[in-house]
Amino acid sequence: HSNGFLVKYSNNSVRPFSIILGWISNVRAGSFTSQGNHIKSSTRLVAFNTDQAGGGMLGLTSVEPGSDGKWTVTVIPCHADLITDLDFSPFDDNLLATCSADETVKLWRVCEPEQEQPGGAEVTLCPGEGRLELVAFHPTSSGLLAVGSTKTAQLWDTRRQQSPLAALEPHGDQLQSLSWKQDGSLLASSCKDKKLRVFDPRAQLTPVQSAQGLQSNKDSRILWVKDSDHILTTGFDQMRGREVRLWDSRKMGSSLGSANLGTSNGTLMPLFDPDSGLLTVSGMGDSVIDCFEVSATEPFLSQVSHCLTEAPTRGVAMVPKLALDVLSCEVMRVLQLTDSFIVPINYHVPRKSGQEFHADLYPDTLGRTAAMSAAEWWKGGEKQEAPVRGCSTSSSPLSSPSSSAAPSRSPSSTSGLSSGFLPSPSQSAKAISSMLGPSSKFRHLQGAVLHRDTHFTNLKGLNLTTPGECDGFCTNRHRVAVPLATAGGQIAIFELSQAGKLADTGLPTIQNSVNVADFSWDPFNSHRLVVAGDDAKIRVWQVPEGGLTETLTEPETILQGHTEKIYSVKFHPLASGLLASSSYDQTVRLWNLESGDEVKALRGHQDQIFGMAWSPDGKLLATVCKDGKLRIYDPRKSAEPVQEGAGPEGHRGARVVWVCDGKYLMVSGFDSRSERTLYLHSVESLSSGAIASAPTDVSPSTLIPFYDPDTSVVILTGKGDTRVYIFEIVPEAPYFLECASFNSSEPHKGLAFLPKTECVVQEVEVARGLRLSKTSIEPVAFRVPRVRKEFFQDDVYPDTAVWWESSLTASAWLAGSDGKHQSISLKPKDMTPVSEAPKEVQVRKYLPSSHYLEEKTDEQKKDELLSAMIGKLGNMEDNPLPQESFQGVEDDEWVSDTHTNTNVHTHTNTNVHTHIYPCSCVFQGD
Repeated sequence: HSNGFLVKYSNNSVRPFSIILGWISNVRAGSFTSQGNHIKSSTRLVAFNTDQAGGGMLGLTSVEPGSDGKWTVTVIPCHADLITDLDFSPFDDNLLATCSADETVKLWRVCEPEQEQPGGAEVTLCPGEGRLELVAFHPTSSGLLAVGSTKTAQLWDTRRQQSPLAALEPHGDQLQSLSWKQDGSLLASSCKDKKLRVFDPRAQLTPVQSAQGLQSNKDSRILWVKDSDHILTTGFDQMRGREVRLWDSRKMGSSLGSANLGTSNGTLMPLFDPDSGLLTVSGMGDSVIDCFEVSATEPFLSQVSHCLTEAPTRGVAMVPKLALDVLSCEVMRVLQLTDSFIVPINYHVPRKSGQEFHADLYPDTLGRTAAMSAAEWWKGGEKQEAPVRGCSTSSSPLSSPSSSAAPSRSPSSTSGLSSGFLPSPSQSAKAISSMLGPSSKFRHLQGAVLHRDTHFTNLKGLNLTTPGECDGFCTNRHRVAVPLATAGGQIAIFELSQAGKLADTGLPTIQNSVNVADFSWDPFNSHRLVVAGDDAKIRVWQVPEGGLTETLTEPETILQGHTEKIYSVKFHPLASGLLASSSYDQTVRLWNLESGDEVKALRGHQDQIFGMAWSPDGKLLATVCKDGKLRIYDPRKSAEPVQEGAGPEGHRGARVVWVCDGKYLMVSGFDSRSERTLYLHSVESLSSGAIASAPTDVSPSTLIPFYDPDTSVVILTGKGDTRVYIFEIVPEAPYFLECASFNSSEPHKGLAFLPKTECVVQEVEVARGLRLSKTSIEPVAFRVPRVRKEFFQDDVYPDTAVWWESSLTASAWLAGSDGKHQSISLKPKDMTPVSEAPKEVQVRKYLPSSHYLEEKTDEQKKDELLSAMIGKLGNMEDNPLPQESFQGVEDDEWVSDTHTNTNVHTHTNTNVHTHIYPCSCVFQGD
């Protein structure tokens, strides 16, 4: 298939761009492991995976905004487990198929997002093959589905729900991808066993073609190229490099051509437009989308564009052709799913005459009427859909005037806000700020698990049932304490300097003698551990220098006073030896560890105390309670709260922390619908209620916050979660600035943080935590991406408080004295602050849109190329080459018949960039 249509792209420079005003917000995408692309589009609706209800809820919005210019986003509860794949019917904009890890396929008659959605599925299929991974509608027949499980593909007629039409021969390993040929005759698959298979299901249940086509068993994808016999695959080579390959399905012994896209772990997700022959490829977690021209003759794959995006990709989908704006020469539209937005990326061919239909860009495209039913196809039907001339939505027999695609802005009208080929960083930041409000300088904060040499592995017998008020485990700069499930409330102590594989047996522990409710290290004594037990007692343990060498059975002190089980314990941030504890007896008690005495008892709670926190200056204590109240105590003045206000509506659990120099309280809890939500309260007017809130997701565990006062960044996660949320909190609207989240491959049981001095400032590391999993403890570094890391980033590292040193004793604080932490700079002696670094000369990397829209003559292009070459080589007289100053050899020392080969390689791609390679000289002697 020779695609003359695409030749026009070489001269017209197909350009992707995205207008920030067109981004769809209020999106909470999930980061789940499945074989689907996580987002699909019909001509009117967009469905996508969300992180709510463990991935069992689906997000829904529209392709075009409403009459008010805004998009409505709603969620639909679909499955009892993760939704692994979804697909819209090619003949019905409102018919959506979903498959799930709950082993079912469901068909939904979805409505516009602002309307009430159906209460249940129209059709439910139960293939009985375990977890389902893939679902795909047939391209020409109505009601026909291909469904992929772990190793088997089945064909289902949705009108015949008892059993499948066919179950194809099982694959040798995990089925990774399915694709129908455009005429619906063949079904192709890729598999973890590295084989590519082509099935003709009506002829036989075994493959008609099979070949060892993939080089790696990592995730792959497969697509048919239009109605030809060519197949596209994406996957990994033997060196873990990502690649795109083109195959002839009749001769699959070797590929026709390939393109390498570098090394990365993200699965490549290809999308192909059969009308234009354009292929887009985006990697999961990448911030770039590549576009290729696909041809049946060499070169088989030619890159057209390299589109940088603002945020990492969680999924991609192609908008059907009938929804494009043909009058602005839009030839393709891709929807990028990110953590917080759906970003439309529009591919336009610039033409001088706007608002005209250019027939050469739009061949007849597929229509919207099914050629036959599933039963007719299964009996051997070969009818095809009737094509639609042109590409306007008004041509669709199923469309209405109200569903016509609204014209999108041309590149020249975006005033520099186009982000396909990104403008300068400062311009981009200003555009985002003006369109979307303020953004955090930590929005790209990256979490990374450190090298395996720093891990504790082979952890066995972990206690997975610690109370909700307990963080799960605790650490200081020297050692970590982990509760074990063995009898007697045992706690293992690991020295951070002795990371590695733990022994199978014989670990010395602390024998607490009763179940552990909560525990905490003394911030001013790294050897002292306090443990609250089920027996209403607090035991104080002293870990010897160098760590445990034998089991400890006798505590240093036992504190008694509570009458019922204890919830949690918190050390005072300034006074040494001062401890607060909360209990089922609905009191908070203060203890002087030096004397072993109870010194205060705070009252006023009417139910379970979920959490408590000392203010940064150590004067006040805040609590959040199941009775729906948030309270602030001044323990030295009164046993009753000095302020009360409404807390979270949900009663499943909550945490509280002081933020913004102690002016606000941030509460992590649940709303009335059991959705996890963050609330911000002003300390000056607690009774006024929350001044801001930020919903996160639906999950049973309470989000546990860690707040860094230096950056005002709060890091939150729940026990059993795989996602870590990050927000910057600011003392003015919008108060919560969401940053990039960190995702782990398996659920963690806790996340604890080390002192700021443990951060590697050379890597712009602002927080270092320890992640507890079922069998290991892994250090996680949270870093801010910066370019000039050779300088100390003083805007990120203000002087930090030395909170590991006390400023007064418990007795002095109780007597009315107040203390304050000293501060230190984290700047290494050999680093210069970035504020004092010499200014870099800003080089404009991207030309304005007018440069790309301007059509130039061949003569102008030659002049520009020649000027670029001269500029690259420079003036030889003014700038001699370095080797001209080297000491050479005499003429008679040269061997005769020396040959000189000089190669100048000039590669020009008018679609993307122009590269000029320097000269190279090779000398050969006889």
